[in-house]
Order: sequence, then structure tokens, then C-alpha cells
Amino acid sequence: MSKPRVAVVFGGRNSEHAVSLMGAGSVLEAIDRTKYEVIPIGIAQDGRWVLAASDQRFAIESGELPVVDTSGAALALPSGSGGLVAYDPGAIPVELGTVDVVFPVMHGPFAEDGTIQGLLEMAGVRYVGSGVLASAVGMDKAHMKTVMAAAGLPIGRYVVVRERDWRLDRETVLKEAEELGYPVFVKPARAGSSQGISKAGDRAELAAAIELAREHDPKVLIEAAIAGREIECAVLQSPGDERAAASMPGEVKVEGGQEFFDFAAKYYPDQMSLTVPADIPQETAEELREMAVRAFEALDCEGLARVDFFYTPDGKLIFNEINTMPGFTSLSVAPQLWAASGLSYPELVERLIQLALQRRPGLR
Repeated sequence: MSKPRVAVVFGGRNSEHAVSLMGAGSVLEAIDRTKYEVIPIGIAQDGRWVLAASDQRFAIESGELPVVDTSGAALALPSGSGGLVAYDPGAIPVELGTVDVVFPVMHGPFAEDGTIQGLLEMAGVRYVGSGVLASAVGMDKAHMKTVMAAAGLPIGRYVVVRERDWRLDRETVLKEAEELGYPVFVKPARAGSSQGISKAGDRAELAAAIELAREHDPKVLIEAAIAGREIECAVLQSPGDERAAASMPGEVKVEGGQEFFDFAAKYYPDQMSLTVPADIPQETAEELREMAVRAFEALDCEGLARVDFFYTPDGKLIFNEINTMPGFTSLSVAPQLWAASGLSYPELVERLIQLALQRRPGLR
């Protein structure tokens, strides 16, 4: 019998292109080739789909971020069949057969936000991770907070700045943001990997921070600063009708004097530390794990997620965000949380592929 075919898709048309490649490199190393036939597929920054070149680079080298090598054969994924067709320049198109499951190791807009999930749903192809709605809401931090508040999770105070607001009435925007009290954190509403995030301590810094965030997304989120430790928990869908499982919580800290988690803190060596289990009371850890699963369920997530909280000095937990396709290198937080909880990185990859293979395409 032929082995199931797994297409690992990476890259994409956004600022998290390199982050996607780093995660995909780890996934490609971890997949058991004795069980699966693997097809690595890159989406270039201009939107082209290509078979990964044999020398495709997935890691940061000499400070240079990886990008999709477009020298491989161009690909098409026909709607309704899940079949791949390769188009080498000047050659007859070659049918590569159908794909059993897609592992989209992709982050940010036009990827993690329901875009690729919708394409795969239309093609009738199973895939790893959450569906269209959960992916879209999880990507949009403003709508995410609305859903989590409705689910009864405690959230911090925030202001949403839309394109029209900033263009027509900046003074009102600044006044509403200042009611949160300085300092505030300003971030693109639909981006990840700490791209475009900055801290503002006065009006001038606030205006500059909004402009910086708008370089990534015309919709901006301004959040009140919360004094607290950052505790994160990974959630994994369980097989059958069992409730999703939560990892041990871990505490993340920025090293080197930085004030918050920027891109360098997350993806460059020795910029971040993770302590698992987090040094918090046992009852707080159990409460946090329960809240993480509730957040997962509130969005109808599938596959995996990472849920982030603040633990305040007075012992309260405040929901920060949920990430439906968290950073996925073997050294990223979510895989490390599962490793500390007894599930190795290869086992985690295997579990996600099996969960995807077992679920039916279409409405669930």
C-alpha cells in the first residue's frame, strides 16, 4: 500500500515569511519518512507556489533570514481534487498525484488567518490546524478579545484603531488611547511574531507607534500595560470525543534588557528563556490550563494552539492572546511546553498529522 502523502507548505506573502520557513524546516526533519511521503511546497513572497528546491534554506544564517527559493517547479492545486500539478518552464505539465493532508506551517495574514484554510476546504483537502473561522478570529486580536470576553475569560483594556478612524479623526483616537493610561502597547491587529509592536510612554511615541503598526496592518490595537509575568500554555486536540489537552504552563522571559518580546527575542539564540513548569501555585496552574482549553473551545480550534496569559502580582490570570498556528520550530515555546509535558517534537508532529487525517473535510 502507498504511504499517505503529506504536503508541508511554508512561506507566504507577509512579514512572517521567514518564521514560516524556520518552522517548516523543523517539521520536515521530524516527519517519519518510513510512514509518509513528504512533499515540501513553498509559497514565494509574490504568491507563487513552487516545489521546494533541493538546497532550500530554512534557517537563519549569518543574520540572513531564509526565503522561498523560486527555482523549483511551479505548482497548481486544482479545486475539488487535491491533485498537484508541476509546471517546469518549457516542459509538459506533470501530475504529481493527490495529497492526503497538508501541514501549513504558516503564520500571519494570507496564511494563518483562514486564507489557506479556505483554499484547502474548497479543494477538499485535509489539513493540520484550525478551520477558517477559528483561524480568522484568532488572527484578528480585536475580534479575538471580543470572543474571549464573551466566553468569560478576563481580558485587559484596549482600544481598536481602524483605518478610517486614524485618517479622519486622529485627535479622538489619541484621546481614547490615553484614557488607558501610559505606557501602552501598540500592535498590528492582524500580525504575529511581534512584528510592528512598540511601547509608547507619551503622545508623540503613541502617534509614532500607531504609524509603525500601520505599516503591517491598517487596523491597530492599543493595549493598556499589564504588570505581570507572561505564562503560556499549549493546547492539543484529543482524538475522538475527548476534550482537548493542555500542557504544563511555562514562563517566558526576555533576556538582554529588552522590555517585551520582539522578533529577535523570539527567534534569535539566547534572547529568551522558558521555565517549565512555571513557578506558580499548583491551583493557579490548573486554573490556567482550564482557561487555555476554554479559549481553544471558544474559537472551535482544531489541532493545536498556544494560549498566553499574564499572571499579576496579586495572583490573577488575565488572557492575553491565542495563536492557532504558533511558532513551530523544535525550540519554539509550544513544542517545548509539550516536550516538558512528555510529548516529543516528532511525536507532536505525528499526532497533528494523524488528527488531520482522521477528520472529514468540509463542515464539522
